[in-house]
Amino acid sequence: MVQLTRRYRLSAAHRLHQETLSAAENARLYGKCNNPRGHGHDYVVEVTVEGNVDPRTGRVIDPVALDRLVEREVLERFDHKHLNLDVEDFRDCVPTTENLCLAIYDRLAGRWPAESDLAAGARLRRVRVEETRSNFFEYEGGA
Repeated sequence: MVQLTRRYRLSAAHRLHQETLSAAENARLYGKCNNPRGHGHDYVVEVTVEGNVDPRTGRVIDPVALDRLVEREVLERFDHKHLNLDVEDFRDCVPTTENLCLAIYDRLAGRWPAESDLAAGARLRRVRVEETRSNFFEYEGGA
């Protein structure tokens, strides 16, 4: 198996706030990230796929096809949005970067088999979302 990782960038705002908690609990739990107006990040999203090298093309996957999928399912949905206000995925879910990572993985995994121009047998392996130089989150699917 060979893995290919492509890197993408998106900018989005969010407020970490749980409606079921008191203002004091939210402030204690989320600190400055609980700012009522929100705050923004320039996220780096890495999508890793794996598979066998196609003997005909010499590739694991067509990177242009992967870029189209990520553009449609991730960038168009999340880039330059306020995650709490503009994105249905976070109507009932705190838009932590952990949850953003899960949402990106789920969107890609849910569209994966339908992409006929992705290399046969290649599979989504991992999504990694870097929030800051100090924080990044990875998800490999599963339970």
